[in-house]
Amino acid sequence: MHRRDRLRSALNWMNGSTLLGLAAAKLVGCELRPASCGLIFAHHYSPRLPKASAFTVGNVVLFRAGPEVVARRPRLVEHEARHCTQYALCFGLPFLPAYFLAAGASWLLTGDPASRNVFERGAGLQEGGYVERPLRAALTRRVSAPRRLRSSDPLRRRHSSGQ
Repeated sequence: MHRRDRLRSALNWMNGSTLLGLAAAKLVGCELRPASCGLIFAHHYSPRLPKASAFTVGNVVLFRAGPEVVARRPRLVEHEARHCTQYALCFGLPFLPAYFLAAGASWLLTGDPASRNVFERGAGLQEGGYVERPLRAALTRRVSAPRRLRSSDPLRRRHSSGQ
């Protein structure tokens, strides 16, 4: 395990986020397995929320799929490992409200919680299985050019008469 992986793992244990991830996985009956880079995989996550195929709490990566499916998705694992690093950089649990604020802002901008979410973009949208959505049409319309003053406009008459 690389030095940065050991550091991330230690920080996420100290900040309590990995402990919370283990508790969540145990509570819903996930199968736990140690993984590379100091990660812990929790397989067969079944609650409806979140809708994602995988999500991370500390150094615990919760997958809906079993180990054989996850083994065929190394890019998703890399994406989730980046989220583990984000937990460490956010001092653990403050990551959660920050993530949800970023997801809300992204939804307002695009109608999608991931496309403009700084955490998902930082972890790699495509690796996480996301498709980048464009900004909502109302946000991309250009402001129309200012209208030209006609000779009948009061402002034009005032300026042209030297007032």
